[in-house]
Amino acid sequence: MSDNKPVVLHYFNGRGKMESIRWALAAVGVEFEEKVFETRENYEKLLKSGDLLFQQVPMVEIDGMKLVQTKAILSYIAGKYNIYGKDLKERLYIDMYVEGTTDLMQLTMSLYFMPEAEQKKQRDLIKQRALNRYLPVYEKALENQEYLVGKKFSLADVHLLEAILSVEELNADILKNLPNLQAFKARISSIPTIKKFLEPGSKRKPIPDATYVNTVKKILHM
Repeated sequence: MSDNKPVVLHYFNGRGKMESIRWALAAVGVEFEEKVFETRENYEKLLKSGDLLFQQVPMVEIDGMKLVQTKAILSYIAGKYNIYGKDLKERLYIDMYVEGTTDLMQLTMSLYFMPEAEQKKQRDLIKQRALNRYLPVYEKALENQEYLVGKKFSLADVHLLEAILSVEELNADILKNLPNLQAFKARISSIPTIKKFLEPGSKRKPIPDATYVNTVKKILHM
């Protein structure tokens, strides 16, 4: 299946739905290239190619395939690089935890595209949901264990760290009363591949700014 070509990511020059894919690839030590859309013409060219099954990005070229749909891409990477649990039950729990962190991160993703007048309300909602719905689940899951699922690092751990950092950018003390998550954050951040991804100069994207938001809106005719 593999044709030894580099992994190529097709997306905007920012976080969005592609950022979790960047995190997953970085966590397993896979180098990747990026082809970013800077104009509507760049995007339309990809649309006309027929490679976007549902006319949506992200798209990832890997192992001779052109993959779409974020969850499917993450599942493929996790399975290929053995961060998807040891059996079907562990995979189920990994998927459940990833779906939860995805829901939380969707709230932070949409924040930057809202009118300024609505952003305060959204920030409050993110904090409320994080503290009352999502983070307590992970805090409990990490009682007396290093990883969310089983005894091995998985996609669920990568995704949770990304979500924690995303929420901390808005509420720096969000983990104040969550000691298991504090320890988890320190532990997972120290894994060499992830530590490298968190350093300046990596391919991790910064907090969305007005330039990124305006570019996405222009390209997608939002």
